[in-house]
Amino acid sequence: MELKDLFKLSALTVAVSLTAACSSDDDKKTELDECAVTPIPAGCAGYEEPKTQTEIDQETLEAEYLAATGVEADIILLEGTITADMTLESDKVYALRGPVVVGNDNADATILTVEAGATIFGETGGDYLVVSRGSKIMAEGTADAPIIMTSKQDILGEQTAPGQWGGVVILGNASSNKCPDDGTSCALQVEGAFDGAVFGGTDDTDNSGVLKYVVVKYAGYEIAPDNELNGVTFGGVGSGTVVDYLQVHANADDGVEFFGGTVNAKHLVLTGNQDDSIDWDNGFRGSIQYAYVEHNRSGGEANRGIEGDNDKDMTKTPVSNPMIANLTIVGNSYDTADKDSEGVYLREGTKASIYNSIITGAGGECFEVEAVDVNPNGQDYLSNGEITIQNTVIACSEPFKYGDADVNLDTWFTDVAKNNSLSDSAFLAANGQPLAHDDSPITGDNKVVAMDVVGKGALETADFIGAIPETSDWREGWAFGFGGGVPSVAGCPAGTASIDSVDGVMDTCEISGRLTSNLTLTNDKLWAINGPVFVGGDKEQSAILTVDAGTTVYGSNGGDYLVVSRDSKIEAVGSATAPVVFTSKEDVLDQTEGSGQWGGIVILGNGISNKCPTDGSECALQVEGVTSGGVFGGTDNTDNSGTLKYVVVKNAGFEVAPDNELNGVTFAGVGSGTTVDYLQVHANADDGVEFFGGAVNAKHLVLTGNKDDSVDWDNGYVGKLQYVLIQHDSADGEANRGIEADNDKDMSKTPVSNPMISNITIIGNAYDTADKDSEGVYLREGTAAKFYNAVITNAGGECFEVEGADVNPNGQAYLEATSGLQISFMTSVIACSENFKNGDNDVDLDAWWTAAGNTKAADKAAVLNGYFTIDATTATDVNAVDSFFDTTDFIGAVKDADNDWTAGWAVGLD
Repeated sequence: MELKDLFKLSALTVAVSLTAACSSDDDKKTELDECAVTPIPAGCAGYEEPKTQTEIDQETLEAEYLAATGVEADIILLEGTITADMTLESDKVYALRGPVVVGNDNADATILTVEAGATIFGETGGDYLVVSRGSKIMAEGTADAPIIMTSKQDILGEQTAPGQWGGVVILGNASSNKCPDDGTSCALQVEGAFDGAVFGGTDDTDNSGVLKYVVVKYAGYEIAPDNELNGVTFGGVGSGTVVDYLQVHANADDGVEFFGGTVNAKHLVLTGNQDDSIDWDNGFRGSIQYAYVEHNRSGGEANRGIEGDNDKDMTKTPVSNPMIANLTIVGNSYDTADKDSEGVYLREGTKASIYNSIITGAGGECFEVEAVDVNPNGQDYLSNGEITIQNTVIACSEPFKYGDADVNLDTWFTDVAKNNSLSDSAFLAANGQPLAHDDSPITGDNKVVAMDVVGKGALETADFIGAIPETSDWREGWAFGFGGGVPSVAGCPAGTASIDSVDGVMDTCEISGRLTSNLTLTNDKLWAINGPVFVGGDKEQSAILTVDAGTTVYGSNGGDYLVVSRDSKIEAVGSATAPVVFTSKEDVLDQTEGSGQWGGIVILGNGISNKCPTDGSECALQVEGVTSGGVFGGTDNTDNSGTLKYVVVKNAGFEVAPDNELNGVTFAGVGSGTTVDYLQVHANADDGVEFFGGAVNAKHLVLTGNKDDSVDWDNGYVGKLQYVLIQHDSADGEANRGIEADNDKDMSKTPVSNPMISNITIIGNAYDTADKDSEGVYLREGTAAKFYNAVITNAGGECFEVEGADVNPNGQAYLEATSGLQISFMTSVIACSENFKNGDNDVDLDAWWTAAGNTKAADKAAVLNGYFTIDATTATDVNAVDSFFDTTDFIGAVKDADNDWTAGWAVGLD
């Protein structure tokens, strides 16, 4: 080969090589350009499969949940039909999207297991859970970790309301009288759900799983009239299914409805539902026991506690015929042209047996059976016993409704053989629990005794009537409104619930039921008391309720009150510039305030009461005004129930029954280890403070505008009080005594009430009626007492009285005693139009007063400037008598404006 040819070949090779190299670089450059974008395309390094819409939705929900709760959570979106067994875990949150169906109809049998403590929510009325025939739900919570099924708003701490999601539908193979009677298979379309959601069959022992300790809230959805989702719908559900400890709260339609079937249910809680709480139809023959029904406490929308039907064709069989025992229905005042709050209404040929129950409080009738012209079967059942009510209390303004041609329900119900009671009052506490009272038809001397219901369906023996026994409460800890049923929500600690901001500004948390772990109420929120709230159990599950300075706690009605149990504590420590305030909802909203707008505070201790047994057995005395089980008393007068310091209690007080009322603050068996300093009770409907035994001491008390006695003591109270300022309503409104004091009707009881009081000012008013008037100090029933440095003035009635010798010889003897138990005043002044009241056979109090070195003045102006003392009487140094007391150089409660310890925190002083 010639050299030039070799050169040509080499040149060609180089050219080809260069061309190839350039082409490869261009390709690489193009490839890099294509991958250098976001999102990275398929085939490029770092490529990720695109997220599904479900994954995007889950991430969005997780971000919302994190923003609301401060908690990172796995939120799992449930959609469509589940055809393989699945477990919903307690450490995740589950969102329903549309109808979520467990299994297909009698095909692809599937078990949905829900762990204790799991939370499931829906976002719209179209989000609901359906368990198909042949499949099961195994939802087994516990009292400490209930399963919660609720709305998205609830878990995010937003405004909650009925109808925010769909509900739960369980479909079974049990019989319904709507099934064909020609032997063909039964497949009945259930109300409220998608077409094809069917139920019914021939297996009355069918098993659809377990609902135990389950709370369903804010559900219900009306697709069309008479076609709606209930809280829980049972369609043809059989007796093999377990339903125990189930709550439906604030449902837009019925709480629970049974379409045929034979499922039994125990421990139902049905609260605040907007239509019927329990509804049955089409051959339901299950048993229901321990069912608590309460219509909206604020008088909101409600209809019937029970609405029961067979069918419009009353001849259809099987006939609805449930067995019910231990039912409590508490209605409300709701009453419109369309519907009102009622008790039990039986229609369309249903049968029913109701035993050991309580029906009360309804704005409409409490028991009615559809009239004979449309329901002759029902009227016949009343006569032949196939509708029966036995061992039951009805206490309603309109107990019955019936026509002239119908069975007379008054006569029918009060038939002696039925052992029923028609009463003016059921004597139930705000939480529906029976109160201990002599006149109660449930707990009193002539109470209705429970009958043995064993052998009647699946009912069991219980020794009480109504859903809730007197001294225990199976709702506590798991049911919403009773200390449970609350998902984790931003800002509201465990054991409380986020509710709508009451003032539109501050987050509001609701407290209910019994607190069994420590809780702190902070001043960056408002705190609502819902019903009786107990801190701890009685000498068990003890807890400390801490209330920060500047915190406001409110109640909405007389049934909302706070109870601190024995061995538990309240630590409410405010300051002169940031007191702790317990008040009414009206006060929080700057509406018209008034007495009796909420309940009050009750503190229960282990101190001594002369009502305690003398045989050495344990002392547990029922306190006034509180549901049964609120007990006090013991042997430890140094017991410590915590601290009330710079605390204001306003607009409280509630009379449950005569001589059974809530005071502003009740101290029952409270010991001297408790600190009470700078406490005010203002505008209370009953007493300001009352001491039932015990030895708690108090300084700096302000008691203003209270409608009964400002200070009351009984049953062996032996505490000490200093700096007590009492002022009756400055507009001469209702008032009674500055102090009303007792030992006991049995005056021989020991220890005898014998407190010491120094630096007290009592300013009465002109209130004077036939029943009561404004007075100063009245000592009764054998109490002793020692007063120092007192000012008593301006009362419309007498300013000092000791019960007469004919009924209180002990008190008259104490007036004359010079040692031991005494009634005495030292270095005190009285200035009233009627200074003293005593009978001809009693100690002459005028002479007695002067002989002790005390003085009398003309009127208030002579002793006080406002509430500041201007009287120049030299004060006794009571510190020399007892070290609890401070040495003072003035008499009365407040020396002058420069030493006004009420300034900055107390209200209502003139």
